[in-house]
Amino acid sequence: MTPQKKVLDFIGSSKATKTHCSTCSLNALCLPIALEDDDLDTLDKVIKRGRPIQKGEMLFKQGDDFHAIYAIRTGAIKSFTVAPSGEEQITGFHLASEITGLSGYSEDVYPLSAKALETTTVCELPLDKLEVLCDEISGLRKQIMRNMGSEIRQDQQMMLQLSKKSADERLAYFLLELSGRFERRGFSPKSFRLSMSRVDISNYLGLAVETVSRIFTRFQKNELIATEGKEITILNMQELNSLAGNPNLNSECVAQHQ
Repeated sequence: MTPQKKVLDFIGSSKATKTHCSTCSLNALCLPIALEDDDLDTLDKVIKRGRPIQKGEMLFKQGDDFHAIYAIRTGAIKSFTVAPSGEEQITGFHLASEITGLSGYSEDVYPLSAKALETTTVCELPLDKLEVLCDEISGLRKQIMRNMGSEIRQDQQMMLQLSKKSADERLAYFLLELSGRFERRGFSPKSFRLSMSRVDISNYLGLAVETVSRIFTRFQKNELIATEGKEITILNMQELNSLAGNPNLNSECVAQHQ
């Protein structure tokens, strides 16, 4: 079990579900900096913290009325669209401290569905309360806009990868992008758990699942990564970054772990 998995297991325990914004270990990542105690108390009063969402359970469905945004406390969520034919296309994976549901702002309904990849806990911020809070709490609206901008930027970068990269480059980019997200949350950028299945990864990257499995095997054979179940360890960060074809991706991490 990786160190971050132990931390997340603790945070997700019944005792930790009583956590408030002021004591949550993730508040520096999903909230504006330097919030006053009174602002944190106000936020606590409107945030809903329900029961954990079980693996495979829907957080919201495509076409549902837009009524809230969600901050993920533990676990992971995948977002996806469903075509009229019933075909599912995964559009993103959301990890602890990240916000999901923001896309509902565009049409007053959720244009995507969101499903738990594992047991997940979320903080629900109702839309009607959110608009009032943005007027009352300095920096909250800016933080939401920053999260929206980050989501758009991430989508744009992935679209670029899918349109111009080879299969090996796509998977290398995906692993490094996850590595950077884990590092920003204070976890190891080299050892982490893949909450998503290889079927989900292949769907997201626009590859056949057999292709993804072959690349994982080749990466292990070339000692770029090591895997044990869903646990992954990046053994050669520099080479993986070079393979991704993007010298700027996770460059700080590469420099630190050469």
